[in-house]
Amino acid sequence: MKKYLVEFIGTFFLVFTIGATVIAPGAGVLAPVAIGACLMVMIFAGGHVSGGHFNPAVSLAVRLRGKLTTHDLVPYMIVQFAAAFVAAWLMTYFKVPGTATPFVIGAKAALLAEFLFTFALAWVALNTATAKGTAGNSFYGLAIGMTFMTGVFAVGGVSGGAFNPAVAVGVTLMGLQTWDNLWVFLLGNFGGGAAAAIAYRIVNGDE
Repeated sequence: MKKYLVEFIGTFFLVFTIGATVIAPGAGVLAPVAIGACLMVMIFAGGHVSGGHFNPAVSLAVRLRGKLTTHDLVPYMIVQFAAAFVAAWLMTYFKVPGTATPFVIGAKAALLAEFLFTFALAWVALNTATAKGTAGNSFYGLAIGMTFMTGVFAVGGVSGGAFNPAVAVGVTLMGLQTWDNLWVFLLGNFGGGAAAAIAYRIVNGDE
């Protein structure tokens, strides 16, 4: 139960921070820094309990890598999506309804952007938080948070920079994206996470 609570808390603050910094009045060009920092500190705070996924695509990657049981995979995803719903609901108390406007995307470019940087995020998570060669390190939270921040800076203007199915649902509920485009994020995010797990196993074997 503790690990599920940690996953809820971490995912909640990630999604909430995205809404708070992106929806006007927000943090402007510094929003990616705040978002990456939020993910970093939440991983440092809860990584020792749950693994610090806060992302259904990362949970899928960790499961395919063999460091999360099938028994835990579904509950992890449930609490991550639930946290996104709660964060989106609470955002209505902080931002004026209707302030958020959907970010216009091109499906093909956004799908590729989401796939690539979800791959990068899961790849970094697997190699810094689950690999034998980096076991016991103290930098994994920083590495993962910086990867997320880099992705938002690099392709945020293309897809909005979700790299996380729970984030995609959260920002859609907030009005920052449309339901018609949700499939782009779900396919790109879960596909990127699965591809990262496959690449990890090719490089590192079964360990």
